[in-house]
Amino acid sequence: MKWDEMRQSDNVEDVRDGSSSPSSSPMGMLGGLGFGGVAIALIASFVFKINPAQILSFLNNTSQNVPAPQSLVKTPAKDRDSTFVRSVLGDTEDTWNRIFKQQLKTNYQAPKLVLFNGYVNSACGSAKTSAGPFYCPADRKVYLDMGFFKYLEATAGNNADFARAYAIAHEVGHHIQNLRGTSGKVRQLKSSSSKAKANELSVRLELQADCLAGVWGHFTAQKGLITDQDVAKALDTATQIGDDYLQKQSKSGHVIPESFTHGTSQQRVTWFKRGLNTGDIDQCDTFEASQL
Repeated sequence: MKWDEMRQSDNVEDVRDGSSSPSSSPMGMLGGLGFGGVAIALIASFVFKINPAQILSFLNNTSQNVPAPQSLVKTPAKDRDSTFVRSVLGDTEDTWNRIFKQQLKTNYQAPKLVLFNGYVNSACGSAKTSAGPFYCPADRKVYLDMGFFKYLEATAGNNADFARAYAIAHEVGHHIQNLRGTSGKVRQLKSSSSKAKANELSVRLELQADCLAGVWGHFTAQKGLITDQDVAKALDTATQIGDDYLQKQSKSGHVIPESFTHGTSQQRVTWFKRGLNTGDIDQCDTFEASQL
């Protein structure tokens, strides 16, 4: 992945030296670990062959204020991690500026991305590392704990770059949904729906964000900034972060479809590929799809 050739964004807020303790957590927590954290742990495990117990132990320890080994979280010279994030975010801005003008005939309003270590306060509540990357529609910001990203790089090296970029693009996808009013409509519908129906709406929202991440990948590939190998890894990644797969790996080992909130592995692959192959935002309407 040629992220060093991407334009760096100015829309990054670095609060890594000023995070505060959490009082509550944003949406998407599962047994103390956020879906984002669990998903990235599985990405690291299956795509980059990192011991999942090591990853999950790091997440749990971090959420309990136990620091990771210093050799793994040492800030690199010139802060490669923040440069990487600024570069990927800058590329999403360039891509979505183009798409909004050409496909939606309007201007794109880019989100802010907040870098933090350990804890952060957002308009959606407070969060910690174990929540994983998340988007807060109330303040239109993406939140990203850099401690885990540095840990992933230390264990997987440069092979982790596209997984990290995919995580950012997915959260930017939630920002696109917020700009277009989709996430607000979903929140309103969920407030008056049964739990099973609310979960179904969550699945459609998450699959659409996967598709939108694929749209970004389509145009980034056209610019020669990601390779076929990067794309292959992304598709492999998508097969490992479905709700069915996550539930099979849980303590109970039981798959409960009505409890799904992110979609099955096959669904995530299907929608990511749809965005990746077409580059067309209109192809990402999961809410009109009769079959996911």
